[in-house]
Amino acid sequence: MDYKNTRLTLYSYFRSSCSARVRTAACLKGIKLHYEYVNLLKGEQSADVYTRLNPAGTVPTLVVESPDGSNFLIRQSVAILEFFEDAFPENTPLLPSAGQPLLRAKVRDLVNIMACEFQPKTNLCVLKRVAGFGVSSPDWCKEQMVPALRTFESGMQEHAGKYCVGDSITLADVVLAPAVEGALRWGIDLQQFPQIQRVYDNIRVVPSFVDADWKHQADTPETLRA
Repeated sequence: MDYKNTRLTLYSYFRSSCSARVRTAACLKGIKLHYEYVNLLKGEQSADVYTRLNPAGTVPTLVVESPDGSNFLIRQSVAILEFFEDAFPENTPLLPSAGQPLLRAKVRDLVNIMACEFQPKTNLCVLKRVAGFGVSSPDWCKEQMVPALRTFESGMQEHAGKYCVGDSITLADVVLAPAVEGALRWGIDLQQFPQIQRVYDNIRVVPSFVDADWKHQADTPETLRA
């Protein structure tokens, strides 16, 4: 199947770090996405019209339209990133070459630190839940984010170059950027993570990362735009 002419619709929210991963990868690979916006603060993720697409009520959701009119749904950000790599292999690869299986595994290892250890613990539904026990969002996020960032920092040590793994942008950088933006939002001092700080300083100015960040989305409120 030729995915170049396939309509790809991403259900996204400007503050969602998982959505930002997908937006960034699409920008880097030159993949055209059509956007639908789901306002998490207004509870639109729980509306029937959306949960029919994604029963979990989370973003992102990627809708891949088939030529026969049927739709294929991908509801996890990392799966979407892997789909992009498989469907658009000629567009700016974001994994090391197939002949470097250990480096490919290293990138995936770093991706999964953010996908499994960092983001889920600070999701909006979790923040609402712990608030019911009198725990503030900044305190909770700092407690949960710092160990995951420390693990990521350690995992970068042997293979970091200009970016997380070597001198080419990979999926590890794609997931790092929105994670760092979230950490900064909750007041985490990056000086304790010098490798992360250095790489973030390199990627945050790359045009694709700027275009995909939370400040530059169509659904970003005017009061928060850069």
